[in-house]
Amino acid sequence: MRSSASPSVLKAALWDMDGTIVDTEPYWIEAEYALVSAHGGQWSHEQALQLVGQSLVFSAGVLQEAGVQMPRRDIIDTLTAQVIGRVRDTVPWRPGARELLEQLYEADVRCALVTMSEGPLAREIVASLPRPYFEYVVTGDTVSRGKPDPEAYLKAIAFLQNNDPELTADDCIALEDSQPGVAAAVASGAVTVAIPHITALAEDSRHAIWDTLEGRSVADLEQLVERRRKFPAAPFPVEAAEPGSNSVD
Repeated sequence: MRSSASPSVLKAALWDMDGTIVDTEPYWIEAEYALVSAHGGQWSHEQALQLVGQSLVFSAGVLQEAGVQMPRRDIIDTLTAQVIGRVRDTVPWRPGARELLEQLYEADVRCALVTMSEGPLAREIVASLPRPYFEYVVTGDTVSRGKPDPEAYLKAIAFLQNNDPELTADDCIALEDSQPGVAAAVASGAVTVAIPHITALAEDSRHAIWDTLEGRSVADLEQLVERRRKFPAAPFPVEAAEPGSNSVD
C-alpha cells in the first residue's frame, strides 16, 4: 500500500464498464440483432454502433423505431438478460483493465464505476473481480440523464467528496471508450482518458487518447492529473505518452 507520507496527486479513478473494463459491446450488439429480427425488423452494424455508450433508455427508443414492438422497459430487460447470460458463461475482460485496477487498489486510489448498464449487469461484473475495487457504483438506472450528460460522473464525484470534501474533479481521472462516455466525462470536469474500442474517437485536445490500457500504470494516470494541476488551460497532446512515462511536459 502507498505510504500516507506520499499521497498520490490522483485521488480517484472513475471507470466506464462496457468496452473499457469488459468487452461486452459485441454481446449487446448480438442481443439487438436478435431482438429486432424477432420482431421482423432490420438492423445493421452501423445502427448498432450508434448505440455504443448511450443510455439504455435512448437505445430502447431507437430499437422501437427499428420495429421492436415492446415498451422500452421490456426492451431494456430483454437485452440485459441476454448480456448477463453471456457474461455468466464468459467475462470478456479488456486488455490491461484488471491489472490497472489492481495497481490502483494497491496504491490506495479510490475507484468508482460509472456505467450506463443497469444494476444487475454491473453487479455480475463487479462480482467477477477478485477484490472490492469499487467504492461506489453508478448505473444507468440510478440517474435521470444518461451519457453524454455528465450526471453519472457528477454523482460519483459527489459521493467521493462525502469522505474527502477537498476532492475535486481535477483530482479524478475518467476512463472511457465511447464518444458519449468521453463527452460525459469531459463535461464533468474530470481528467479524461479515451481508449477507443468498438467505435473510433475523434482527436480532441480536451482529453488524452490511449490505444490500450495494457501496460499502463498508476504513474501514467498521475502524470495526466499533474499536467492538469500545473497547466489547467493547456490542451492534452494528441498523441499519448509512452506507457511508464513520468515526465510532465
